[in-house]
Amino acid sequence: MKVQAIVTVPPYGPFLKDVARHPLVCGLRLNTVMPLKESPAEVLQRLSALGQPLWVDLKGRQLRVVGAAIPPYTEVRVSHRLRVPTPVDAFLSDGDEHARIAAVDGDRLILEDGPRRLIGPGESVNIIHPALEIEGTLTELDRTYLAAMYEAGLKRVMLSYVEAPSDVAEVQALLPDAEVLLKIESQRGLAFVHKHGAGHGRLMAARGDLYVEVLHPHRIVGALRDIIVADPRAVVASRIFDSLARFPVPESADIGDVAFLLGLGYRTFMLGDQVCLRRDSVLEALNLLEAVASEF
Repeated sequence: MKVQAIVTVPPYGPFLKDVARHPLVCGLRLNTVMPLKESPAEVLQRLSALGQPLWVDLKGRQLRVVGAAIPPYTEVRVSHRLRVPTPVDAFLSDGDEHARIAAVDGDRLILEDGPRRLIGPGESVNIIHPALEIEGTLTELDRTYLAAMYEAGLKRVMLSYVEAPSDVAEVQALLPDAEVLLKIESQRGLAFVHKHGAGHGRLMAARGDLYVEVLHPHRIVGALRDIIVADPRAVVASRIFDSLARFPVPESADIGDVAFLLGLGYRTFMLGDQVCLRRDSVLEALNLLEAVASEF
């Protein structure tokens, strides 16, 4: 069985050439929340020189913390202004932390109670409410990257939280030749899949936020099934072999998880931030993916 992998690349990893040469790797992903010491144009040029297709992951309407919040505290600033009835629950860091929002003031979340640890810039925030309204789609940093891509002649974009055809159109207005990989991460995103399928671009089941957004954990099964049925070329991402970031030997549940995804029909996997920060863990994840696929 032929499988492929897109690998998240830390901008300054000394092992990037080794990763790019791995036979399973079909592309590299730059997570644009990672801090840089150079301009976006310079980092795009350097990563493109590794010889693999480079995907630039734009955050779109995804809510992210924009300033460190140290408990005990009463306020978190996020990447977009928003409106939502309060009080309402919020989940942070892929659901690892919970907070109760008492009120919203633009891009400020006033907390009734909240996480017990420091929440840093770039961490995700999920507010699951049918009346949630997020102002705008692309961030200023997204637009900066798109301008740099245009100048560099690059075109591969991952777009977070796709929920409407207009999201794709906004990217293509700034990068006319853009090849957009649509990250499905919310219930509205799943509704988009049911209505449009892959009519506006290749789909990605982005399981980190999607797992939180389906609200009832078992519903992730149907969500993953619906995405691969709508687009047999869909990519599956996040929570793949994450145990290798902590231990040299993978947990058995991680192996079963990948086997389940292969059984659903997924053939392109994207490895996320955690497992890709160290040479040993990312190469072991690639080798393990290849080994599991060989059992089918």
